[in-house]
Amino acid sequence: MLPKVEAYHKRKLSDKFFCVYLDATYLPLRRETFEREAVYIAIGIKPNGHKEVIDYCIAPSENIKVWTEMLQNMKSRGLKRVELFLSDGVVGMKTALARTYPKAHFQRCLFHVMRNICAKVRVDDREKIMNEFKQIHQQTSKKEAATVLMPNGIKLIAMSSKV
Repeated sequence: MLPKVEAYHKRKLSDKFFCVYLDATYLPLRRETFEREAVYIAIGIKPNGHKEVIDYCIAPSENIKVWTEMLQNMKSRGLKRVELFLSDGVVGMKTALARTYPKAHFQRCLFHVMRNICAKVRVDDREKIMNEFKQIHQQTSKKEAATVLMPNGIKLIAMSSKV
């Protein structure tokens, strides 16, 4: 590993981030062969709003073992408190977070939720359903969201039997 990269992965981290976003994406990487590998990334938002790439790593595929190691490594380097973690629905993430950061809250990333909904509805209905979904999540309280959801929820379910 290059010295600057190694130093980056070993640097001391801020002890507190308000929110940490965790995600992995597959990118084509050239090593001995040309394969798609998972690039994991943790992006933090400090209480003052400053964003920082906390850490990243590359592995052949996305799995909870790598996420757990990455979370434990970040904690051992000084990241002690996180209010909220955002992530996709990767199996085991909530468990890994509960073990490493038991006081932190978890929220599923709305982008990933929307993408999963889109995959289950007819193409012709996607724009309408996404607009309805966005309206629900723009409300400032559960009560307001329920008010938007109730008249639209039945329509949305009728539009697709998969949702």
